[in-house]
Amino acid sequence: MPLIILALFIGLPLIELYFLIQVGGEIGALPTIALSILTAIIGTWLVRLQGFGLLLRVRDMMDRGEVPALEVMDGALILAAGLFLLLPGFMTDALGFLLLVPPLRRWVVARFVRVAPASRYPGQGPDRGPRVIEGDYRRED
Repeated sequence: MPLIILALFIGLPLIELYFLIQVGGEIGALPTIALSILTAIIGTWLVRLQGFGLLLRVRDMMDRGEVPALEVMDGALILAAGLFLLLPGFMTDALGFLLLVPPLRRWVVARFVRVAPASRYPGQGPDRGPRVIEGDYRRED
């Protein structure tokens, strides 16, 4: 495992640098830099928009007394997308934009949690409404 992490820390920046040089050779250095800054700005705006939407969903779930566990994982993926989009490079930008696609995030969360991909998202799956437990009781004094 440490060798894989080391390979990622060394290999990923080298691959990013290679792609930046190739794109810079085709369109020029300044347009490449401008494109990298533009993707960071657009990515930051999208992360902010989706983050506020997630915050409203979490708040709604907390008001209903539900635990927003899957939404917290969704938020972690949105945070990772934001970090990838802020890093210079086209591969990290592509990965960041992919993580901003809600169905793909649901699939990633489902792979880690082992639940149906849409079971805990609003309006989908068996948990559409509040849970009701019916029963009888009697009071003994």
